[in-house]
Amino acid sequence: MSSPDPTAPEHSPEQQALQDALAGLMASVARLGVAQGLPYAQVEEMLRLAFVQAASAAHPGLPEHRKVSRISTSTGINRREVSRLVQQQPRAAAPRSRSLASEVFAHWRTVAPYLDPLAQPRVLPRLGEAPSFETLAQTVTRDVHPRSLLDELVRLGLARWDEAQDTVSLLSRTFTASGDQTRQLAFLGDNVGDHLRAAVDNVLAGSTRLHFEQAVFADGLSAASIASVRPAVHEQWQALLRALVPALEARVEADAQNTPPPQGRLRVGLYTYHEGDAADATAPAGPPRKAPPVRAKRKT
Repeated sequence: MSSPDPTAPEHSPEQQALQDALAGLMASVARLGVAQGLPYAQVEEMLRLAFVQAASAAHPGLPEHRKVSRISTSTGINRREVSRLVQQQPRAAAPRSRSLASEVFAHWRTVAPYLDPLAQPRVLPRLGEAPSFETLAQTVTRDVHPRSLLDELVRLGLARWDEAQDTVSLLSRTFTASGDQTRQLAFLGDNVGDHLRAAVDNVLAGSTRLHFEQAVFADGLSAASIASVRPAVHEQWQALLRALVPALEARVEADAQNTPPPQGRLRVGLYTYHEGDAADATAPAGPPRKAPPVRAKRKT
């Protein structure tokens, strides 16, 4: 028997690339877990369960008496652990409830009557005929009082109510959940989760691209150069919002007439990331941004 060649690579280029990619993802997961006080044991348990559920889903027609062995072989997790984990029901995804505050925010930034001639959000009287904050809120829903929606936008640091003038102004160009960590983490899971699902789908589909997923990358940049790009990115995002929100709302309202109503969903996002000296010269990284959802207007 010949001895193994010590110079032979341990992994194929594809396997090495996969490990490098996962190492980068895990580093971010670990940083978040450590910062938030999440013990490694809980993350390990979630990862084991996810592997078992993924392997089970990959073999949907497998007889029950063969499932444990197949999953153990696919994942490398021992049979005893697999037997324990397959008894756990997959955690049902939390229903995606409407974020009415983000819908009001999206309308304020995209619907013509609430924009000035420069396409910037108007300062609105709180009450009265359109355009007012009252009518803006009522275009989104009549189930929640406009004052409650205003209070939520103020709480999130997105709007300011001038009580003396009884006017409302928008303070942010993007919907953020400043000061609301629960919502920030939900945005992280939704936005990064869908981005990662899209990327994984594309990789597993081979030459077929199921989702649009592109990015522009540059290095060797100074702090000033990176900072100079930010206004252009913000402007592109606002243009995308103005184009997509009304179009998607129209499609949602039209599709709602179908029986049964369709259940498909779409997320369109835009992100930037920078590192190096520029981190000290630009605005600090804020909480995760959420692309404002679009919904059909409720009829009264």
